[in-house]
Amino acid sequence: MTMTKRTIFTMTMISAGIMTANQALAQSDGPPDEVTTWVLQPAFDSSDAGWDNGLIPWINAVEEATEGTVKIELRPAGSLTSGDEAFMAAASGMTDGYAGWATVYGGDLPEGMLAFGLPMGAESPEEAWEVMWGEDYRIGDLVQEAAHERGLHWVGWTDQGTNAMFTNFRVEKLEDLEGKKMRAGGPQALFHEALGGTAVSMGAGDIYTAIRLGTIDGTYWDTGGIDDMSFNEVVDYAIQPGWNPAQHQETFVNLEAWNALTDWQREQINSVFKETYFETSKMHADQVDIALQSLRDEGGEVINFSDEEIDRMREFSIEEVWPEIAAMSERNAEGVEIFKRFMKDKGKL
Repeated sequence: MTMTKRTIFTMTMISAGIMTANQALAQSDGPPDEVTTWVLQPAFDSSDAGWDNGLIPWINAVEEATEGTVKIELRPAGSLTSGDEAFMAAASGMTDGYAGWATVYGGDLPEGMLAFGLPMGAESPEEAWEVMWGEDYRIGDLVQEAAHERGLHWVGWTDQGTNAMFTNFRVEKLEDLEGKKMRAGGPQALFHEALGGTAVSMGAGDIYTAIRLGTIDGTYWDTGGIDDMSFNEVVDYAIQPGWNPAQHQETFVNLEAWNALTDWQREQINSVFKETYFETSKMHADQVDIALQSLRDEGGEVINFSDEEIDRMREFSIEEVWPEIAAMSERNAEGVEIFKRFMKDKGKL
């Protein structure tokens, strides 16, 4: 049987097509040959607790899960762009990733307020995970949809523990915060201003000096990170349990960079989302007692709200602050309603 040149060419092309398909299939089932490098700049530098206790473990997990085919270069805020501009830098593709809180305090992604954690909402990593990703609630899907609209994909999350007030004046009831000047950004500012206080916006690096000079009366901060920032040296009081028992930090990557990965790589990165969440959340929790002791060692005092005052703070937050968050977007409004249902299911509302 004689084969024409056209037949030979056709069979060659079919064989080539089969080989290409087989290679693609093999690639989707395992690590690709090429290494992808992402440059990630968060809204903070290495002095923040979120660096060692949030980003570094997540980066290590991603690189291990992808068998080294995704490498991440971590740059501190200011190295490529300012901390305030880091979110939009990742969205525009100037960098490949971003980490921070409430995604620039909701200005560029209002749904970031849901990921940050509602004031007096979830009280633990377990509760936060349930309301964000549990099958009965899935608020996280709302955040992811909004992120995609802005050219980003949500890939990492960590509970940094309670966000509280650290002050140079006693706070034993909510009214004690009225008229006080506190460094407070985004979610904290909503809470503080609703109480009649003055929220002052400033970079993290300026807070220590501002407190020492009396420019501000204190700051809102994650409890486990106060010693990293040396706030224990300049404040007299830590107010516990704080206005937000489960403050969160989020990590996003540019959506085009995400979609450029293979299915296998994306699946591997998704597979470490939950495990790194609980791993890093525990790391932050472990630092809380250490940080509070550092304050005591400097002569400071830890003030614990009474159960009655905690109930008042929860009621105030739900009635006065949650509606402001809901008003920021339709998805926020939906998320707040889901959060209310969650609170009812837990007997807290």
